[in-house]
Amino acid sequence: MTALARPARANRSGFVRFVPVATRWADNDVFGHVNNVQYYAFFDTAVCQSLIEAGLLDIQKSTVIGLVVETTCTYFESLKFPDALEVGMAMERVGSSSLTYRLGVFCKGAEFASAQGYFTHVYVDKASQRPVSLPEDVRSYGNGLILG
Repeated sequence: MTALARPARANRSGFVRFVPVATRWADNDVFGHVNNVQYYAFFDTAVCQSLIEAGLLDIQKSTVIGLVVETTCTYFESLKFPDALEVGMAMERVGSSSLTYRLGVFCKGAEFASAQGYFTHVYVDKASQRPVSLPEDVRSYGNGLILG
C-alpha cells in the first residue's frame, strides 16, 4: 500500500467563513490535548450551525436533510481546553445531491490550521433516507462558500 501525500497546512485565506466553537473540559484526553475524535464533532457543529443560521436546516421540521457519508482529518498541532476555536469553512464541491466542505480548525486568530479535512453531506429525503437533488437554496448556499 502506498502512503498518501500529506496535505499542506492550510492558512486562513483558504476559507470563506469562520464559525466559533468552544472546547470543553471533556474534550481533553489523558495526554492533555483535545482527543482526535472531537475534531469531527467540531466539523459537524460548524456545518450544522451554519446551515441552521442560514435557515436551511430545521432539526425538527426539515424533510430533506444532509447525511454525512465521508470525513477526513489531518492533524498538525495539538489543541487543549480552554482554547477558543474557529472552524474555517469553504466549499470543495457542489454535486447533484451532495456538498463537500473543506474545513480547518484554528485556534482563535491563528494564521494556520491546527487540523483540517473534508466533510461530505449527501442530501436525502428524511423519511425514505434516499438521495434527492440538492434543494436550490442549499445549492446557492454551497456556491456561496466557493473560494474565489
